[in-house]
Amino acid sequence: MRHHNSVFHSLLKHVPWSVFDRLADKHQADHRVRQLTSKNQFLALLFGQLSGAASLREIEAGLMSHSARLYHVGACPVARSTLADANAKRPAGLYGELFAHMATVASRSTRRQLADATRILDATRVQLSSLSSGWVDTVKGARAIKLHIVFDPRVDAPLAATFTGQRINDITPAKAMPIEPGMTYVFDLAYYDFAWWAELDAKGCRFVSRLKSHTHLEVTAEQPVSEGGSILSDRIGLLPQRMARSRRNPFADPVREITVRIATGKLIRLLTNDLDAPAEEIADLYKERWQIELFFKWIKQNLKIRHFLGASENAVRIQVFVALIAYLLLRAAQATQKTVRQPLAFARLVRLNIMHRRSIDALKNSPPQPKQDDRQMSLSLYPV
Repeated sequence: MRHHNSVFHSLLKHVPWSVFDRLADKHQADHRVRQLTSKNQFLALLFGQLSGAASLREIEAGLMSHSARLYHVGACPVARSTLADANAKRPAGLYGELFAHMATVASRSTRRQLADATRILDATRVQLSSLSSGWVDTVKGARAIKLHIVFDPRVDAPLAATFTGQRINDITPAKAMPIEPGMTYVFDLAYYDFAWWAELDAKGCRFVSRLKSHTHLEVTAEQPVSEGGSILSDRIGLLPQRMARSRRNPFADPVREITVRIATGKLIRLLTNDLDAPAEEIADLYKERWQIELFFKWIKQNLKIRHFLGASENAVRIQVFVALIAYLLLRAAQATQKTVRQPLAFARLVRLNIMHRRSIDALKNSPPQPKQDDRQMSLSLYPV
């Protein structure tokens, strides 16, 4: 009989296992490990993300119920206590670097030219339980961490992720991020820093952001706009020469302010260092920032980053990185088929069929009945 791989096995084909093995050796993830290898830990956590398991107990029970089919994916049943110990002690850097590699490959494979490349920066708060009180900041009684994401809207996927306490300003990890020359960066008011803007401009990057209401622009030129459109004004000018405490503004080059009326009727002031592109293009770039908000909403609703499988900082980091890797795998697998267009519908079908022996492009249809070969002998056990 012909063997059919499970849906889980098909998803795992998109994991660069040679890179995983290299990173496991680099971080010594399997040093003095007797029972659960780093690969089996990863497969167990990934199974939990894709199947919707909400606890270690559910992962243990789910793997045990499918123990006969785990051999073909290189996995094995896992005791929840063993998995909990691994989440607390194994290096989270292994999964962070694996995610970074997979995200970079996904972006590079779809990028046609640098002019099409855009990066959206934003952060979201991830609530934690009271068990994480030893290392998590508490603000107004809420325990949470900030997940900072660099997002590529062209592939609808994150490219980089980092964690900070919720009291850390968003601009702090952004300044530590390596700047890619020639890239277009889009961000909101949380990244309001003239010195960082000057650094982006010096490296040939285009940026699009918001301008605060109290920031005065010394206008040097007015550009015409179409009547009756959403673009109300298009002006070129200079930012204030002096900042707080009489510090000199490091960004002295001309900038462009575009006033836009959005769908709700609110007026927003967009700022960019691109003095030549059409105003509508700048407005559309900032509108793309909504994609990262939808991404945050999607992962919080469909992946397990709210109910954590461990209280330590290391366990939380591992779980978030595995969730982001699961997102990349779902996007990669969805791209290989054309029957399910909606990412949410595809993720639900994967969850329902995770260990079924079915093809990725046939998740919506019933599996065909095996054809009877006329050359095969059939035995009739009924009396004549």
